[in-house]
Amino acid sequence: MVVNKVLKNTFSNKKILITGGTGSIGIGLIKQLLPLKPKIIRVLTNDENSIFESLRKFGNNNLLEYQMADVRDKERLDFAIRGIDIVFHAAAMKHVDICEDNPFDAVKTNVLGTSNIIESSIKENVSKFILISTDKATLPSTTLGASKLLAERLTINASSNINSGKTIFSIVRFGNVIGSRGSVYQIFLDQIRRNIPITVTDSRMTRFIMSIQDAAKLILKSTVISKGGEIFILKMPSVKIKDLAESMIEVCGAKQIMYKQKITVSKTRIHERFHEYLVTPNEIPYCQDMGSFYKISKDKAKGKISSEEFNSQTVERMPKDKLKKVIQELLDEFLPF
Repeated sequence: MVVNKVLKNTFSNKKILITGGTGSIGIGLIKQLLPLKPKIIRVLTNDENSIFESLRKFGNNNLLEYQMADVRDKERLDFAIRGIDIVFHAAAMKHVDICEDNPFDAVKTNVLGTSNIIESSIKENVSKFILISTDKATLPSTTLGASKLLAERLTINASSNINSGKTIFSIVRFGNVIGSRGSVYQIFLDQIRRNIPITVTDSRMTRFIMSIQDAAKLILKSTVISKGGEIFILKMPSVKIKDLAESMIEVCGAKQIMYKQKITVSKTRIHERFHEYLVTPNEIPYCQDMGSFYKISKDKAKGKISSEEFNSQTVERMPKDKLKKVIQELLDEFLPF
């Protein structure tokens, strides 16, 4: 990785806390932060096994400090955040079905947990706080989306609160991070490995898609330029979920493994929507085109961006050849087949 001078100036010699730090986004952040020479990266998680796996991945790196903690435990967070300069809040319940079946827990983790880490950040007077959010928070139709919307609102409110001290609060809103734990990519890969039919909810369903590396890059870039109260959104292509399934079968088949893979279409679940949205109609007047990403702030934008750019049904689709390349890279780098 070529070290960017602006990024190095922002993160060099800083003490950084990543909640949910052993998840896919957390690991992606660690990989990009280590070359920037922070003073410490405090990795907070409530998953003991993931700490073990992370230690195997990174070894005994003196820059990494692992702490077992749950964002629901406010007193524990107050201890974990001591001396920290920058907070990346990635800890969350993220699976739609699990959140639907356990709404009380989704609220405790995604809403109350976010409130806890915000309050701890204000008390510790950290310089910057970045919430990792999801496009499911935009016009939410699920418990997951609604809980993440509330997490966003808490973060924006903290930014405008005069009692927040010097802390700058901002949000990064993502689409589907391909290859992340529990993603549809991993589900399809498991089905291919077991040589059972790939299940697609509906052949028309689309999702925004991005890589773990791109997600981590946007988080770091947003931290550098954030001034408080912004929502940063990467410009992402979309894919039809059926196209993703077909491409995965083709790529895995090219690795000289014989497949007679079938794709079966199952019923749409009551809480599941066909397409995702990056920005709400109310946010569009405040959404600015920043080149490779969008920024929503409290200031009205000079020009209005078409709503088609924010809908996974109407935005530009990722070409199949590029999709196959992304799948191949994931197989080679993250998930050897």
